[in-house]
Amino acid sequence: MEESYGRPLPVTKGIAEKFWNALNQEKFLYQRCDDCLAAIFYPRVVCPQCMSDNLSWQTSSGKGNVYTYTVVYKPVDARFKPIAPYVVALIDLDEGIRVMGNIVGWHDPEAIQVGQRVAVEYQRVTDQITLPMFRVEQEG
Repeated sequence: MEESYGRPLPVTKGIAEKFWNALNQEKFLYQRCDDCLAAIFYPRVVCPQCMSDNLSWQTSSGKGNVYTYTVVYKPVDARFKPIAPYVVALIDLDEGIRVMGNIVGWHDPEAIQVGQRVAVEYQRVTDQITLPMFRVEQEG
């Protein structure tokens, strides 16, 4: 499976290992500071707000709004050319964290809008790695 993916894979060890393991179980984790209550993403050793190491893992709904996005028509890295054009977005999840991810399942990238609702979708790319992707939620 890994050879068929053909694009760079994330480093899944260290402080982020729990996050990546949870994705394999289709759970999107983030951290919360138990002292100042800040929501934290990407995984850290200390809170970037108050420097406390008193952090706990929380499960996100995986739902949020598109903060901004870009459509990549001509990737610099040749490994991404087979999937171009593709959408890379910053997404504000409902729990108060901002994440970067691809928006998948669209037919017209120009139809994506800032503020649009999206939900996480899990894409297993190797036997060990599942990537979070986002899909526009249907209105109604």
